[in-house]
Amino acid sequence: MNKGIWPRAKAQGKRIFDLKEIVMAREFKLPDLGEGVHEGEVLKVLVSIGDEVKEGDPILEVETDKAAVEIPSPFTGKVAEIRVKEGETVRVGDVLMTFGIEGDQESAPEEAVKKPEVEPHQAEKGVEPSEEAASAPKHEGPVPASPATRRLARELGVDLHNVGSSGPGGLVTAEDVRSFVEKGGAAEALSPSDAPEERAPTPGQVSAILAPAVAAPPLPDFQKWGPVERIPLRSIRKATARQMSLAWSQIPHVHNEDLVDVTQLDEFRRKHKAEIEEKGGKLSFTVFALKAAATALKTHPQFNATLDTANGEIILKQYFHIGVAVNTDDGLIVPVVRDVDRKSILELSIELTELVERTRRRKVKLDEMQGGTFTITNVGPMGGGFFAPIINYPEVAIMGMGGAKLQPVVVSSADGNHDIVPRLMMPLILCIDHRVLDGAHATAFMRTVKEALEDPEELFITMT
Repeated sequence: MNKGIWPRAKAQGKRIFDLKEIVMAREFKLPDLGEGVHEGEVLKVLVSIGDEVKEGDPILEVETDKAAVEIPSPFTGKVAEIRVKEGETVRVGDVLMTFGIEGDQESAPEEAVKKPEVEPHQAEKGVEPSEEAASAPKHEGPVPASPATRRLARELGVDLHNVGSSGPGGLVTAEDVRSFVEKGGAAEALSPSDAPEERAPTPGQVSAILAPAVAAPPLPDFQKWGPVERIPLRSIRKATARQMSLAWSQIPHVHNEDLVDVTQLDEFRRKHKAEIEEKGGKLSFTVFALKAAATALKTHPQFNATLDTANGEIILKQYFHIGVAVNTDDGLIVPVVRDVDRKSILELSIELTELVERTRRRKVKLDEMQGGTFTITNVGPMGGGFFAPIINYPEVAIMGMGGAKLQPVVVSSADGNHDIVPRLMMPLILCIDHRVLDGAHATAFMRTVKEALEDPEELFITMT
């Protein structure tokens, strides 16, 4: 803020200001970062006071709903004030920092634009102030909008300067863009793959969902029995707690468990392991499970669904985007592998390897964790066996994999004899939403997955 202009002007009793000489302060508030996202944790502050930035330059890194998101500057100017620090939790609408914008008429101080000062002798004579400056056109200059909203506007062919704003501080939201298009604003036709993703529950709906039937009693004073440490529930753990509470409160879970003979699959994996690694991939059991699950989802489409309770409908999705649970130092994150049914084992092995590495480095984007239709979680690498995973709302099923171990198995020979031989057996767990699926559906789905995993040569014959 230019500290010399205003006091000097007031001391001289000036009434008219040259707004182009004034460096105005613009507040930047945390924008809407996506559907259902209301707060985030500041991971990094990428600028300092006094830095010159341009519109679109990254200024903050904020973690929200398991994703680290770079926040771009909506203005071109100088950083005047930083109101947040690393590790702080901020909510949508909170002021993060202010910018000095030179010659910004739209955000000029109210005294300069709406209430120009009157020289003392004019006030005594009853001289009225000059007319207020005409308001600037809507969104003249940079338009405050979140990255998700800007992306939506690009997809719809909408110029954000023409869109009205309903968000705090003049923020243009995704709903503003959609409303603009619905009212006849210029937009390009959407292809099915570009259609907006299904909406997450509103804050009010989530609060109603999470409200327990019986209020939990207050906790006792644990310090009476010994020393304690309080750790804030934040970041990924907070998002996980919210998502799991939502899923468990909404979905009646039923579990179907079995053992899969992956002896041949392991031989197939070892045979092609080096070939795949040379091309940048890793041939894990999860890669094969992705392909087997996609086959089962196409065979049993009711698993590739969401229950719309508000409209009394089951939404069957025509795409096959499968989430893979990734264990990180900060908790569980579920990035999504898209169009699994259209990709070869080689493509999936490379993509999954790269996606897991970026997820563990916290470089996965928010939109890479959205749009999943089914989820796979594999605890085998950590030594896990049978377990009961929680369905990733709003999906209707999840498949868990345990660690494969050699076990004695009775095998029938061609001559009708039975032998006990060592086989590599892997636990497989399918959890379903009993509102949409029944036990018979689960059994059929598991049979399809098992057949695919137990006969890899036929299903995965195309490696490239």
